[in-house]
Amino acid sequence: MVKKTVLRHPRTSAVALSAVVAVAALTLTLTAPAGAAKAEEQKPKQKPTVVLVHGAFVDGSTWNGVIERLQSDGYPVVAAANPLRGLANDADALRSLLDSIDGPIVLAGHSYGGSVISEAAASNPQVRALVYIAAFALEKGESVTELNSRFPGADLGSALNPVPFALPGGGTGIDLYIKPDKFHDVFAADVPTSLTDLAAAAQRPVAASVFDDEPSEAAWTTIPSWDLITTEDKAITPEAQRFMAERAHAHTVEVKASHAVTASQPGVVTRLIEQAARSTAR
Repeated sequence: MVKKTVLRHPRTSAVALSAVVAVAALTLTLTAPAGAAKAEEQKPKQKPTVVLVHGAFVDGSTWNGVIERLQSDGYPVVAAANPLRGLANDADALRSLLDSIDGPIVLAGHSYGGSVISEAAASNPQVRALVYIAAFALEKGESVTELNSRFPGADLGSALNPVPFALPGGGTGIDLYIKPDKFHDVFAADVPTSLTDLAAAAQRPVAASVFDDEPSEAAWTTIPSWDLITTEDKAITPEAQRFMAERAHAHTVEVKASHAVTASQPGVVTRLIEQAARSTAR
């Protein structure tokens, strides 16, 4: 029997091999983007930097309990130093700080700090949420004095001690302090006296002019806002806080607390800030 041998043309084999390589390359091309997209979807979103702005009579340490909780939950945090020299000046200082931060920002203000964040955040695309903690959320051209006159009942005004100081360009300004014997009851009634005695001695005065300064911006008209209303507040009446929150269409939570809620109930404050951060994630 004659054994048959089949001869394959070298060119035929080369063509077949090329076809296999082409199919494999096409398969990789089609599947790689899908895998990359899936990996991109699974990549955790960047958490915003939380910038905390204190109000009058205190400093950044009033946020300590909030800072500790936010950092524990993985949020980068900056407690801004609020100069308390005047609304325009204080807002400029905060703008400079915000410009130095990369990525999205959640901006929270306590008390007069609310006025500062409303002014400073306008036209800043990185600020994704405003959080008002027992704070002023003023309209353009509206002063703290005017708002308080519409919602009387706060005890803070009668507890203030005016102290003159020399202005750099000449003339005299007025600094306001809370009288030490009034600090606990008016400002922080739900904080232990052992702490409020220290806070009263170390308080940061605020220039009296801030109460008559009128904002030129109201960032809450364009940026989503959250508001924590303190129902035992003797510095800003709950009625005034509710009015401002409703006007801003803010996501609102009420808590039985004094004006110093950042110190007395930092967990409540933290939860609201994190709610704002999650709701505005992009």
